[in-house]
Amino acid sequence: MVTSWLAAPCGLSAQEDTTFVAGGNPLVKYKYTADPGAMVHDGRLYIYAGHDECPPTAEHYLLNEWCVFSSSDLKTWTEHPVPLRAKDFAWAKGEAWASQVIERDGKFYWYVTVEHATIPGKSIGVAVSDSPTGPFVDARGSALITNDMTTERSKSYWDDIDPTVFIDDDGQAYLYWGNTQCYYAKLKKNMIELDGPIVPVDLPRFTEAPWLHKRGDWYYLSYASEFPEKICYAMSRSITGPWEYKGVLNELAGNSNTNHQAIIEFGGQWYFIYHNGAINPTGGSFRRSVCIDRLYYNEDGTLKRVQMTTEGIW
Repeated sequence: MVTSWLAAPCGLSAQEDTTFVAGGNPLVKYKYTADPGAMVHDGRLYIYAGHDECPPTAEHYLLNEWCVFSSSDLKTWTEHPVPLRAKDFAWAKGEAWASQVIERDGKFYWYVTVEHATIPGKSIGVAVSDSPTGPFVDARGSALITNDMTTERSKSYWDDIDPTVFIDDDGQAYLYWGNTQCYYAKLKKNMIELDGPIVPVDLPRFTEAPWLHKRGDWYYLSYASEFPEKICYAMSRSITGPWEYKGVLNELAGNSNTNHQAIIEFGGQWYFIYHNGAINPTGGSFRRSVCIDRLYYNEDGTLKRVQMTTEGIW
């Protein structure tokens, strides 16, 4: 099925492949999408995002499922059938918050934020699939991270959100996450168990949404800072730090109190994927929209401030 950007209502859940042509930011204009994660596999860029379903005029987060979009040229995009819902985790109450997918040894692991049914607070689960578009199934039958595992530094109900995963050059995988306090832990090669202690990471004005990427010898840890949220970043020669704070990468996103970024290289170019509240007249902090702009580096490896545009990369 082929659709223009106005063809489908904002409440649509994909039941079959839907193709559309990008026409500036936001990328997806026929439904609300938030908290993007991104992955490149076999010449395609995949964007995984939560589906904001909060009805217009209401002001609360309502996300029941995640969406996946892919493209080989960043112009023509496909939305694939919904590959995962919060209710697919039997131990969870719901709430399909921020997530990331990563591939290892031919399998795709989806790290998600959900509300735990029996342990108060947010938690992190893992789903797995043989395909980047799913379907995905719970890989553990239980949460990987629960709120009671991170009480030493913070007792926040939202401690354990926004997972990001990075596999280093030596094959060791790391999970970073957090709200008000950032944490990391090593993962076993099976990608569904911790392989060591949970370690706090001290970052200036850290709020949430950590994202890891590497270019050359530098590791970059970007994250949402303060509230309303801008994106800041730090750099290190090691995946575990110490991290040197470098300042603001992306200013406040239009009409949205939150932001959540994914930074990815595709086709020899770097991209900054984020959300704003730009779809008129009902977009906003609870009806967000994924956007894409270019990311550039300075000669010393630091990042140039991202310029948010309505034209996007097109």
